[in-house]
Amino acid sequence: MRLVVKRSIESKIMSNIKIDLTKQIAALKLATPLELIQWAIKKAKNPIVTTNFRPYEVALLYACTQVKPDIKVIWCDTGYNTPQTYRHAEDLIKRLNLNIKLYVPQQTSAHRDVVLGIPNIEDSKHKIFTEQVKLEPFKRAMAEHKPDVWFTNLRHGQTAFRDSIDILSYSKDGMLKVSPFYHYTDSKLDTYLQEHQLPNEFKYFDPTKVLENRECGLHI
Repeated sequence: MRLVVKRSIESKIMSNIKIDLTKQIAALKLATPLELIQWAIKKAKNPIVTTNFRPYEVALLYACTQVKPDIKVIWCDTGYNTPQTYRHAEDLIKRLNLNIKLYVPQQTSAHRDVVLGIPNIEDSKHKIFTEQVKLEPFKRAMAEHKPDVWFTNLRHGQTAFRDSIDILSYSKDGMLKVSPFYHYTDSKLDTYLQEHQLPNEFKYFDPTKVLENRECGLHI
């Protein structure tokens, strides 16, 4: 039996937050991550932060919950995380009292392993795999919550696409995307985590990306 992915689930989000990105980015150029989050929260009616609990995600989660403790935290769990990542997630959920909204694929990873597996990124089936484990759950989450501000941990230097945006951008659905740590290097984030006594975890695996400099399709 093949899983039929429902492609009709679309977020259809058009944010009411309309700004001149170039002008606003320039105005917030010297803002700290906390100040940037405070600025965005004041404009937002229904903000969210997304996470997959990859390395350094804790910085974004900590900063967002400092401004809005009950902010919705959307976690689209592919089902292929490492045991270390799942333990890290459980620790952060309790430590930061995260308001987690969990979304998982409509098919279990055990079932998918039999009928599809994890196709190589060169395989045409990898697109189907990515749709099932990441894009469909994300679309479902956005359709249900209809956020107007999306906090992400995108950073300069990660991929070619991410180098083309900045601290503020718009998603293809019209959400205002805010990347508070966009200009932070790993070294600077290490210092941030040390200052706030926050844990990190590096044993992480994203089956839709495989390569660190490759986009999975969530942001483009």
